[in-house]
Amino acid sequence: MAVHDPSHRHPGLRFAPAREATTESATTESATTESATTESATTESATGEAAAGRTAVSAYVLAGLRLLTGFVFLWAFLDKTFGLGYATPSGKGWLDGGSPTRGFLGGVAVGPMESVFHSWAGDAWADWLFMLGLLGIGVALTLGVALRLAAVAGTVMMALMWTAEWPPARHLSDGSPSMSTNPFADYHLVYAVVLIALAAAGAGAVWGLGHAWARLPFVARHPWLR
Repeated sequence: MAVHDPSHRHPGLRFAPAREATTESATTESATTESATTESATTESATGEAAAGRTAVSAYVLAGLRLLTGFVFLWAFLDKTFGLGYATPSGKGWLDGGSPTRGFLGGVAVGPMESVFHSWAGDAWADWLFMLGLLGIGVALTLGVALRLAAVAGTVMMALMWTAEWPPARHLSDGSPSMSTNPFADYHLVYAVVLIALAAAGAGAVWGLGHAWARLPFVARHPWLR
């Protein structure tokens, strides 16, 4: 007669208690979460460092652009003042009795303001205004201060010079070719955009006195002076 022996059980079939399984699952989830959090933090840190690096590079690029543009204006002032032999011949400088505006404005031969520019050419007020503009813009850019004022003054100056050369015209008033290579975009427009961009970006902090200038009481009270 067959007898059922309850002690004969299959040792390979063993089920973990529900609590043990839950603990193992929670531990696995915790480890996965911690790993994901660590990876996310590492990724965010790397992204932040890369962004900071790009920002620093951009700041130095803008500072270099500011200094180069400042030198353009300062050199124009020095050459026209002392007659250094570049755009202004030796002995024809402002200090030698020459006029910084007579040659340029008197030579305007095209555009809607041709006669107006001729009437301004060589006037003392025009000479002083032009030269002070070159000096002020050049100093502001070189030092990294008053960039907003420099942008406004420089844009007005470039607009007037653009009008004097009048790039849209293909022929001068006498019918000869104007030699214009572009009806709109020329270097005057590029300089104006550069001045505006430098002021908008606050490019005076790097290699300049922008921070110190902004902390001055009268500048802090009047942000348009920055």
